[in-house]
Amino acid sequence: MNSVYIFIGIIVIVGGWLLVTYNGLVTLRNRVREAWSQIDVQLKRRASLIPNLVEAVKGYAKHEKELLENVTKARAAMIGATTPHEKAAANDVLTNALKSLFAVAEDYPDLKASENFKELQEELSDTETKVAAARQFYNTNVLDLNNSLEQIPSAWVGSMFGFKKEDFFKASEEEKKEVEVKF
Repeated sequence: MNSVYIFIGIIVIVGGWLLVTYNGLVTLRNRVREAWSQIDVQLKRRASLIPNLVEAVKGYAKHEKELLENVTKARAAMIGATTPHEKAAANDVLTNALKSLFAVAEDYPDLKASENFKELQEELSDTETKVAAARQFYNTNVLDLNNSLEQIPSAWVGSMFGFKKEDFFKASEEEKKEVEVKF
């Protein structure tokens, strides 16, 4: 009779542990998804600012048609990307296109002085800061989930229920380069 109670006790303990571990993994996975949605919101905000920026530049830089087309294409690619990996790659292309656009803007003093252009630059700068913060938050949550999926005993529960590790949102090689400042 005592062995029946012991067996039932073991089943309850194992079931409770399994339930708590599973719920913990679900929470971590949902945090990663929520963190990714924050990046996505900021990338969409950034993409919505770009047509206004392109229009502001068009009047000043009529002969920079190819550059403006590249920015527009890069924006479309970012909007069309669906996975975090695709969005990260499209974000890198867009970042490089915007760098080129701002470099060209340096050649147009009237454009640099334009209030509309300044506001758009500030909005984009603010959005870049928010994207960086969202990326950091996302990567922190990915780290927590991936650690749980690699540590025993939660790794057993994760594999049993099909939990998968997530990829970090990484900086491109271009973003890692030192910025050269010339006076």
